[in-house]
Amino acid sequence: MPEKQLFEYAVIRVVPCVEREEFLNVGVIVYCAAKDFLKAAFEIDRARLGVLSSKLDIPEIEEHLLAFERICAGGAQAGPIGELPIGARFRWLTAPRSTIIQTSPVHTGFCEDPDETLAGLLLRLAR
Repeated sequence: MPEKQLFEYAVIRVVPCVEREEFLNVGVIVYCAAKDFLKAAFEIDRARLGVLSSKLDIPEIEEHLLAFERICAGGAQAGPIGELPIGARFRWLTAPRSTIIQTSPVHTGFCEDPDETLAGLLLRLAR
């Protein structure tokens, strides 16, 4: 039986109007140092976002969310942040910010398979 490993995660949120503090969960970032794992996944429900704001630029939001995925993957294609060590990239992605794309506080848990954990969290917290 595989050994359980500590993982950290944050929920990715779209906050159409920062001043109102209303948001919709659209994705999850999972980091597991022991498995050298950092990955983000997201799904945008346009109808649900439209309830919060009819003025959102969905393609622009998707591009910013894809940047989260590139930074998680690391490397030159993700820019200077992509060159940072994996743990530093996770901390950068989950740092508090006042923008349309934000993350929840970081939470922890134990998992055997971080990919399965990511899929389960996406289903439970963002779909």
